Amino acid sequence: MQSIESTALEPTKSEMAGLSTGQKIGRLIPVYGLVILTVGLIVIFSILLPDTFPTVLNVRSIVSDKAIIALLSLAAMIPMASGRIDLTVGYGIVLWHILAISLQTAYGLPWPVAVVIVLALGVLTGCINGLLVEVAKIDSFIATLGTGTVLYALALWHTGGRQVVGVLPDGFYALNGTMLFGLPITGFYVLLIAICMWIVLEYLPIGRYLYAIGANPKAAALNGIPVRKFVIGAFVTSGLLAALTGVLLASKLRIGQASVGLEYLLPALVGAFLGSTTIKPGRVNVWGTLIGVIILAVGISGIQQFGGSFFVEPLFNGVTLLIAIGIAGYAQRKRGAVRRITPASK
Repeated sequence: MQSIESTALEPTKSEMAGLSTGQKIGRLIPVYGLVILTVGLIVIFSILLPDTFPTVLNVRSIVSDKAIIALLSLAAMIPMASGRIDLTVGYGIVLWHILAISLQTAYGLPWPVAVVIVLALGVLTGCINGLLVEVAKIDSFIATLGTGTVLYALALWHTGGRQVVGVLPDGFYALNGTMLFGLPITGFYVLLIAICMWIVLEYLPIGRYLYAIGANPKAAALNGIPVRKFVIGAFVTSGLLAALTGVLLASKLRIGQASVGLEYLLPALVGAFLGSTTIKPGRVNVWGTLIGVIILAVGISGIQQFGGSFFVEPLFNGVTLLIAIGIAGYAQRKRGAVRRITPASK
């Protein structure tokens, strides 16, 4: 069962060939409008806040704070490419960051072993999600909401409502705390993973198969694409990336607590949905997702530097999510109307 539909709406070369300059600009604005808005916000905040916004310190702060959200957004967009949704990226990170610490402090495991165990559990969770969706035929929203709630309950049970603290090895702290070229290393993790995902989704058969499944799973199956295998694989990859993000969060916070993690779910989904409105409108894509996360980071950082209250961030995320979904739906309906009119005009 599908929860979302993936349909690319970016203009093709043949569509652009017969258009005037004004018409071309009109077709490209929905494609790169979010990019233009992001640049515009950066310029505006840099002018209005010259002493605090356009600084290396602010860039470091944004990268450090939003790298976790960017990784979760990339994790969420993998099942979205196949027309499914994975809510465990937000619920799972609660348990994963706790386990990454407690396996070392409570059970005395070396940090590389603890990391491998957490990653393996992330893969297992993704596999369970895939089986629930593809074998049990449960809608992905319901299936992953159920799985995520179980993971959150396990986190509460494991901690007993208390913080997990202890002295951790320097090597584990370095996973998140290292600076590279003056920026947090987590930013380079995001860039490396984004490049790998971009190559896979845009240039390898796996990516084309996922997008085909997201657009029309029945047609994909009729064309010989093993839908079940690729959808389960998408959930497994999402689970692995979410678990890796949990490890990095543990390295950053240095304590584990069940009250931390769920606040990343909404902005991660907002970033992924925003990504479906830009670069390749109508379908999730890597660079669109990163642009979505960046515009959230820039907007929230600028507003907070103006003295915005503590509720600004969730308010901004929620409103932006509604706008993103609205834009995506409007663009898809408009493109569908154009396709219906064009054959009739001929």
